[in-house]
Amino acid sequence: MKLEQTAAIVTGGGSGLGRATAQALAARGARVAVLDLNADAAREVASAIGGVAAPCDVADPASAEASLAVAAAAHGPARILVNCAGIGIAKRVVGKDGPQPLADFEKVVRVNLLGTFNMLRLAAAAMTALDPLEDGERGVVVSTASVAAFEGQVGQAAYSASKAGIVGMTLPIARELAGFGIRVNVIAPGLFATPLLKTLPEEVQRALGASIPFPSRLGEASEFAALAVHMVENRFLNGETVRLDGALRLPPR
Repeated sequence: MKLEQTAAIVTGGGSGLGRATAQALAARGARVAVLDLNADAAREVASAIGGVAAPCDVADPASAEASLAVAAAAHGPARILVNCAGIGIAKRVVGKDGPQPLADFEKVVRVNLLGTFNMLRLAAAAMTALDPLEDGERGVVVSTASVAAFEGQVGQAAYSASKAGIVGMTLPIARELAGFGIRVNVIAPGLFATPLLKTLPEEVQRALGASIPFPSRLGEASEFAALAVHMVENRFLNGETVRLDGALRLPPR
């Protein structure tokens, strides 16, 4: 899909991987709507790239619908959705205080998995009404999983389950939406230099980077964004999960 003047939506676009993706799409001429639970962060990014911002709780149907309406009013119907919004809580199933609170597990799955599906279902429904482009394409969705979907570490049960769910639903959704000319892909990033990870001590960041076979460093958000852009532009890439991890395989701890 060509990006020039094409309406795009990026969730979690106020920081990290989402911010870099919004910037990359805008740099190639897309009209980008930046959605984020942090409204101020969304406005800051949107202002910098000439886009539009909307506060959004991706797991809340009303909030998601309202943010998509803001995006459509500004840029017209979106043909591109990149799901970057997500959270993580590191807790053992059985800790010093007993079993993990079910609400913790539920919150992570709600935001990461239900939130991704919620945005996908709403955006895809709108895409089905659009005129087909080259090869009959109407739209493309790129979601964000994690290498933890495959090698979850101790304390990552909720996070791994939520990301594995994103991977697991991608192929059946891609097969279903193929009839409408809508592609669905997933990026599974490894260890990236996101704002959250950069809060760790420098020595910890260096050790994490050194654990990656090659290149032995943390991934850059721009590298994630570059893959997201490629997934949008390459019309034959569909129903696929691509690891972006420098050949990293997570150890148990």
